[in-house]
Amino acid sequence: MSPPAPSGAAPYLVLARKYRPSSFATLIGQDAMVQTLRNAFRTGRIPHAFMLTGIRGVGKTTTARILARAVNYEDAAGRRPNLDLEGEGIHDRAIIEGRHVDVIEMDAASNTGINDIREIIDSVKYGPVSAPFKVYIIDEVHMLSTAAFNGLLKTLEEPPPYVKFIFATTEIRKVPVTILSRCMRFDLRRVPPETMSAHLVDLLDKEGIGYEPEALAMIVRAGEGSVRDNQSLLDQAISHGDGKVTAATVKAMLGLGDRAKSIDLFEALMRGDIATALTLLRELYDAGADPETVVGDLADFTNLVTRFKVVPAAADDVSLTPDERARGPALAQKLGMRALSRAWQILFKGGEEIKTAGNGLQAAEMVLVRLAYASELPSPDEVIGRLQNGPTSGGAGAGGASTPSIPHRGTVNAGPQALRLDPAPRYETAAQPVPVPVAAPQAFAAPRNYLELVSLAGEKRDMLLKIALETQMRPVSFRERAIEVALVQGADPGIIQKLSARLREWTGQAWGVSVSRAAAEGPTIRDVKEQHRARSEAEAVEDPLVKAILARFPGATVKVTLQEEQIPDTAYEDAFFEEREDD
Repeated sequence: MSPPAPSGAAPYLVLARKYRPSSFATLIGQDAMVQTLRNAFRTGRIPHAFMLTGIRGVGKTTTARILARAVNYEDAAGRRPNLDLEGEGIHDRAIIEGRHVDVIEMDAASNTGINDIREIIDSVKYGPVSAPFKVYIIDEVHMLSTAAFNGLLKTLEEPPPYVKFIFATTEIRKVPVTILSRCMRFDLRRVPPETMSAHLVDLLDKEGIGYEPEALAMIVRAGEGSVRDNQSLLDQAISHGDGKVTAATVKAMLGLGDRAKSIDLFEALMRGDIATALTLLRELYDAGADPETVVGDLADFTNLVTRFKVVPAAADDVSLTPDERARGPALAQKLGMRALSRAWQILFKGGEEIKTAGNGLQAAEMVLVRLAYASELPSPDEVIGRLQNGPTSGGAGAGGASTPSIPHRGTVNAGPQALRLDPAPRYETAAQPVPVPVAAPQAFAAPRNYLELVSLAGEKRDMLLKIALETQMRPVSFRERAIEVALVQGADPGIIQKLSARLREWTGQAWGVSVSRAAAEGPTIRDVKEQHRARSEAEAVEDPLVKAILARFPGATVKVTLQEEQIPDTAYEDAFFEEREDD
């Protein structure tokens, strides 16, 4: 049991409370909101209700108290709302300390019901005791019940002139629109890393505590833009480091692995050097790093390198460690986008596997093995290029044919040539497909043959008729305004009447559509397309390059997809294609 504090000693205040802003001049990272409020106060357009939203620790409750102080500012010169709070007014100290009778704070998380709101509604009838305005601050307002929100609506819409409402929430989407529409909304943003870093340096200077820049960068990154979280982590780091903030103590406190070793591990994985990678993982684990944290750090660094590749200016981020700033851009220049994207997917899924695994270290090792061997895989265009270059070593493919050899290493450490590196930044590595020329659609005044009739139905967006023309009937004869077709077994007889009506509508002429007495023994258009696709697939399988790919990847199959315009008219001629006979 620790000894009691010496009598008369002031209780310790954590940094988050000791340096809590009491004016907008000391509030950091919310310049847009402050400027808007400054304009509103200068012109006297101060709303009766404010809605403050943002993540935890960005200053919602602090802003609410500063607003309460600003609207109730009063000094020897009189009462006047004022956002420039250089001097302390009559009511300021009590408001800052949360004990002013006219500034009522309520936590909606523990006062959620209609009865709690009814107390506010009843007290609104009475004016302020001493301050110019009675201010109600409701924190986590989204926790109020539906009945409580409904009970607040009328009062919020038409409050007495001496009442101000200030709401704060981290879940703005849970607040009813009817409440939001009655408030002036302000979104408090995450504080940028450079602003947060400067703020922490200022606190440490005031406290007279030494620090290492790398340690502050780790705290800023872990704080994720929340001022309170950063101050709490800094307080913890000061205690953990016995009065000094160092990188080693922050790493131990946050359970972080050595960032330099994490980058070494990343490079080893990209080289396919699994032996070195597993050794580094064991060293990080023995030093206290959690396996899930190690894989998470690898994913973070993968994302960072990808950002460097796309946006080189990202290297100027002050929250980066010296190792990240020095080595990240170099890796971004060498690694291809495919390798980075593949690494991210494996690490992201691997992190989920580690969470559910009984042994986190073993699961992490298997994730690293998977990533190291994935780094050996060539890109699709490299595979095709090697196959097109012909056989480089002996090997029998299907049927004894010689197939090109794709290098594959069976060793666990094959040297730096395994690193999927580009000689220069490469953003588009895949060969661009040659566009297939597509004939421009024609507008037919009147179809001249059965194929043009099918095209006309497609252009007119009558897909049911188009499908019926392709699958339910076969043309027997096609003449000017006279069509004879044979229906397949099971076809809808009503399609004939519909076809005649559509032709009259589209061409403005009467068409005769008759059904042949003979059964439809020949193929339909759909049958012709399937036959042409089957022939194309058979031809593709016989292609030497495709044969080589199938031999290299046993079990692979070939699927041919043909666009309608890729099937020439000649494919239908043997089955049917009777041109219009001129009268």
